[in-house]
Amino acid sequence: MTTNSLEKFVEEVRSAWGPLSSEVIAQCSRQLGDLLKAPTAEEWLATLHSDEPANKELHRDADCGFMLLAHTEQTGLYRPPHDHGRSWVIYGVQRGEVEMGTYIRVQDEDGSVRLVKRDATLVRAGEIKIFLPGDIHDTRAVSGPVTLLRFPERDLKKEGEEGRITRYVDQNGVWTVKAA
Repeated sequence: MTTNSLEKFVEEVRSAWGPLSSEVIAQCSRQLGDLLKAPTAEEWLATLHSDEPANKELHRDADCGFMLLAHTEQTGLYRPPHDHGRSWVIYGVQRGEVEMGTYIRVQDEDGSVRLVKRDATLVRAGEIKIFLPGDIHDTRAVSGPVTLLRFPERDLKKEGEEGRITRYVDQNGVWTVKAA
């Protein structure tokens, strides 16, 4: 029996869970979109707004592996381009606005790697953005404080520890891989 929007989100995602597919992404996106509309009086959300944690784990599903994390970001916070390894991730903005840029990785004839920015989208409160495995993106908090919900299909810390996540660095105005 669910008692709040967060519990309903977990219950609904579990019922739709499976291997990556258009249907799973659509269902999880709908559920995260619904969660973004949760009443601010619900204790979990009221606590997020009052405590403004930089990073808080709201749920870790032992059976399915997905997680739900909350982040509070102040205006101007920038997270450089990165991917999520084998994982797909859905971001939802609960309050504030975040600009999310997308990139494509290009390898030049000499073997050097650089990113080409594809676009930038302003994601406002109540909106979501989906990144599939291999997608490269950055984020910038435009209007904060931003309460951002991040829903990865698996623990991204483990992906990072296993060397599956690529983080890019700015070298003379060009985003590229960090030199070994």
